[in-house]
Amino acid sequence: MFQTRVTQMLGIQYPIIEGGMMWLGRGELAAAVSNAGGLGMIAAGNFPSPGELREEMKKVRGLTDKPFGVNVSVTPTFRPVDRGVLIDTAVQEGAAAIETAGKDALQYASRIKKGKTRWTHKCARVRDALKAEGAGADMVTVVGYECGGAPPQNEITTFILVPLAADALGIPVLAGGGIGDARGFLAALTLGAEGVVMGTRFIATKECTAHPNIKEALLKARESDTVLVQRSIGTMERVLRNQTAETVLAMEKRGASLEELKEFIIGERAQKSWFGGDVEYGVLPCGQVIGQIRDIVSVQEFIQRLVEGARAIHQRLSPDRSSREVG
Repeated sequence: MFQTRVTQMLGIQYPIIEGGMMWLGRGELAAAVSNAGGLGMIAAGNFPSPGELREEMKKVRGLTDKPFGVNVSVTPTFRPVDRGVLIDTAVQEGAAAIETAGKDALQYASRIKKGKTRWTHKCARVRDALKAEGAGADMVTVVGYECGGAPPQNEITTFILVPLAADALGIPVLAGGGIGDARGFLAALTLGAEGVVMGTRFIATKECTAHPNIKEALLKARESDTVLVQRSIGTMERVLRNQTAETVLAMEKRGASLEELKEFIIGERAQKSWFGGDVEYGVLPCGQVIGQIRDIVSVQEFIQRLVEGARAIHQRLSPDRSSREVG
């Protein structure tokens, strides 16, 4: 039931992939996801030098013998980063997959595909997914308006975007945005996706290195407790509604410049919040799926809950089929 082209390409048990979350995409979480049957992902942006990235990949290999991936975001940043060198390092160190994001990522296609590493490109429009397919991507992740981080500017939701992409593309489609439980997982596969990418829900796991205060805030949050910031400067992000996000929204409303906004949206400020525990200090990317988070469990327990729940739903909807056929 859960074997797709994605599981075959990546050598994983379930088509469940951890999103490459900046600051939080580290070895402990990645290894836990891979050990539970999915594909863990570390964010190269956390380790801006090749040596640091190489050491983190070694850490993951010390914690799991399963495949894992590396996210290399090619989106605007305030910090100078040589993405090409990071990609080369990830390929040399045997990453099962490299996840890219950003329109400029396609220039790195030949570097990604030098070895056996699979390439998945994250985008928010079908036309961008088609460009990635044309450039040689092995699969694409399409993210809907519900997602944390960078949702589509055109406000198209996951339920609309995924089947459109699945119809248009010949390569596998991964679904991202609004997926946090067994119902969302199975729905994504029904829509034509061959796997799912989840970020926000993995924050609320024991292995995620986010401060307990942040995890507790996600437990208390409702689906309406996210806001869209940075729309005025073309880098729109969905983040937790907090004091800093409200400040940024007010500044954008009065026409603040990028230079004025920089103090509040800079990544190092978010980093201090994620690990220091001050929920109000930085802009914290997360999706509307926060409204579904009810507990903090281990990654293993969460993925098993996801898989077993999806099987149970499938069985309920297909009562004439035996459990042997479903499994």
